[in-house]
Amino acid sequence: MSTNFSEYLQAFEKTLKSVFHERDDINKFSANRGLPSLVMREVMSGNPLSVAIPENYGGRGGKVKECLSILASSAYESLPLSLTFGINIGLFLEPVSKYANEIVKKDIFHRFLNKQNMGGLMITEPEYGSGALNMQTSYTQEENKFHIKGTKHWQGLTGLADYWLITSRQKNQNGELSRDIDFFICDVSQKNQQVIVEEYYDNLGLYMIPYGRNKLDLQIPKKFKLQPETTGIKMMLDILHRSRMQFPGMGLGFIKRMMDEALEQCKNRIVAGKNLISYDQVQFQISKIQSAFTICSAFCSRSSEKSGIENNLANDGIEANSIKTTVTDLMQESAQTLVQLSGAKGYRLSHIGGRGIVDSRPFQIFEGANEMLYTQISEMLIKLMKKKKEFNLFQFLKKFELTQKASEYLKKQTDFTLTTDLPQRKLVDLGKTIARIVSAGLVINLGEKGFRKDLIENCLASIIQDVNNLIYSYHNNSNVTTIEDYQNASSWLEFS
Repeated sequence: MSTNFSEYLQAFEKTLKSVFHERDDINKFSANRGLPSLVMREVMSGNPLSVAIPENYGGRGGKVKECLSILASSAYESLPLSLTFGINIGLFLEPVSKYANEIVKKDIFHRFLNKQNMGGLMITEPEYGSGALNMQTSYTQEENKFHIKGTKHWQGLTGLADYWLITSRQKNQNGELSRDIDFFICDVSQKNQQVIVEEYYDNLGLYMIPYGRNKLDLQIPKKFKLQPETTGIKMMLDILHRSRMQFPGMGLGFIKRMMDEALEQCKNRIVAGKNLISYDQVQFQISKIQSAFTICSAFCSRSSEKSGIENNLANDGIEANSIKTTVTDLMQESAQTLVQLSGAKGYRLSHIGGRGIVDSRPFQIFEGANEMLYTQISEMLIKLMKKKKEFNLFQFLKKFELTQKASEYLKKQTDFTLTTDLPQRKLVDLGKTIARIVSAGLVINLGEKGFRKDLIENCLASIIQDVNNLIYSYHNNSNVTTIEDYQNASSWLEFS
C-alpha cells in the first residue's frame, strides 16, 4: 500500500485493459448476468478497494481523490464494475470507517484486503421505495444482540455481498416503530445472519450486478450497530450525501469514454465526402459531451476537498443533490448522443453506447430519483430564502456560497422575485436550474486552479444555454394535466 498512487492507478488500469481487451472481450459479457469469477479475481488482485480503507488497518487511507480515481478508471472500461466499487466504497467501507465500533473494524478490513470480500447497503423496501423514513424493517433488542426482521429489495450485489449495512427502526413493546433509523452490520458468513434471497430481478441493464428481494430474520451482535454522532437520520443523510458526492468519479470515467468514442467515430466516419466531425451539428453534440466531462471534473475536484469522512455532510443537501442529479443526467445524455452519432451500430448491446444507455439510466433513479432530488433542492432553497427574507433569486444567489461566482453570469436570467408556493413541476424546473448554477460555480473554481481554459469557456456557455431553457420552462405557465378517463371521443376512426 506504500506504492505511489499514480503508479498504483496505472497498474490497475493496465489490469483492466488486460482483462477486458487482451485476455478476454468485455463485449462478450454484455448479454450475460454476472462476471466470470476468474475475471473478477484478476480485477481485484490489486486490492482496488484498499483506497477506502484507513492506513492503520492496512489500506491506502481513504483519500477521496484516490477513491474517485479508481471509480473513474473502472467506469471508463465498465460502468457496472465502477458501480460495484462505488457501492462498496460509498455505501459500506466509508460508513464503517466513520461510524462502526473499533472492535469490529479490524476483521472487516482484513477480509476486504485479504479475502476480496464485498459489502453493500440495504435501505429500500418493496412498499416504501423512496420513503426511507417509513420503512417497516424493525428490530428488538435481546440482551447483547438485536433481532432484525423485514424485507429489502433492489440492493446492488444481492446474494453476492459478504457484508451488509442494514437500516431498521426499533419496535417498542406496543409494536410501534421509532421515528429514528439505526444501521447494523450483517456478516452473512455468521450463524443467524444469513440473508435469504427470495427473488433475483431481471434488471434491464447493469447485468454484472445482481439485484433482488431479500428476506431478513437476523440476530446481530450489539457491537455491530453503527454509532451516530447525533441521530440515525442525520447519519443516513451524511452517508447518502457523501455517496452522492462521489457519483462524479463514476460519471467522469463513463463520460470520458463516451467522448473518446464519439470523437473517434466522427473523425473516421465519412458522409457525403466529409468526415462527421466537420459538420456543425456534430460539433455541437460533441461539445455537449465535453461540457459534461468538464462539469464532472469540477465535481471531482470539489468532492476531493469536501466529502472525506472527517466532514459531516448531513446538512449539505443542496450541493450533494445538485451533484448527483447533474452527473447522472449528463451520463444519460452523453450515452444517447454517442448512440445517435454511431448510427445503427450504436443500437447494439455489444456497443459501448447502446450498453451505456441502459447501464446509466438507473443512475437517475437510485439513491433518490432525480425529480425528487430536484424538488428537494428547491424546497431547501426556498427555506433558506425565507430565513434570509430575500426573495429575489439573483440577490440570494450572489450571496449564497455555492452560487456566488456563477450568479453574475446569469443575472439577466435570475433577476426576478421567486414565488414560494410552487407546484411540483415548477419545483423540479427550479431545482434543475439551481443545480446547473451550482455546477457553473464549481466549473469556475476548477478554471481558477488552471484547468484547460477552452474547455471551461465552452462549458460555461453550455450551462448558460441550459439555464436559459430551464428558466423559460419555469416561467411558462402551463396547466397541462393527466386525463385519466380519456376513452370517450378519443378514437380517430370515429372521425374518419
